[in-house]
Amino acid sequence: MTRKTRNVWLPLKLVLKKILRPIVLTLCVSTTLSACAKTNIAPNGINDPNEAANRRIHEFNKRVDKLLLSPASNGYGTVIPSPVRTGVSNFADHLSLPNDVINSTLQGKIPEAGSSLLRFAFNTVFGIAGIFDPATEVGMARHDTDFGETLHVWGAGEGAYTEMPFFGPSTTRDAYGFAIDIVLDPFFVVTREPTRYIGGVAYVVNKMGERYEYDATVDSILYDSADSYAQARILYLQNRRFRLGMQGEETYVDPEFDPYEDPYADF
Repeated sequence: MTRKTRNVWLPLKLVLKKILRPIVLTLCVSTTLSACAKTNIAPNGINDPNEAANRRIHEFNKRVDKLLLSPASNGYGTVIPSPVRTGVSNFADHLSLPNDVINSTLQGKIPEAGSSLLRFAFNTVFGIAGIFDPATEVGMARHDTDFGETLHVWGAGEGAYTEMPFFGPSTTRDAYGFAIDIVLDPFFVVTREPTRYIGGVAYVVNKMGERYEYDATVDSILYDSADSYAQARILYLQNRRFRLGMQGEETYVDPEFDPYEDPYADF
């Protein structure tokens, strides 16, 4: 092999190495999860064996929200005009489209993958790198998905309810999926610093915008209910199971549960 050939081949090998590493990790994790039998959901629809630890993380997340996220989001929403916040939200959604393409493909939803790819190309060109969203205006709907849904399609069970530090409610399956989505992100895998972190920055800023937009709803869940942990848990599980198309006993949640009831009233 000539020196010129080696000079051409070396960058290609580095790119392939970056791409193949997360794919191998993905296959290892998905094989492990899929090998497990589907978790039987508890009679009240909630599988939370680590509730004590989850509640401690929930209280930590509430402190982070009260001391950092809520004030920062209020400042962001007050100072930054609505059209600019919309542009940031569009850009963050745009950067997540390659992951939608990957996950739709892994789920066997080829039309959805093609639609997401076309949407990404259209908004890149005509939406100024995704800051605007002309694709929606011409009828290109987004097919939002993630690797947690991919694991569900592959037969992995929901697992236990999990409260993630900083990121909030999740399940064992969705927590694995969240991690895999990060390592599968093409911007993170292929691009170099500091470009590789642009998706993460856009994600954080967009979450600040969402916290500002839904301030009253978030405050009612975290600070106005007698048991904010139980309410956040039940809302997450209901919405997530509905989105995944789970039916019957899989979606059951105790109808007598009242998130505003004092859990210590009987003591």
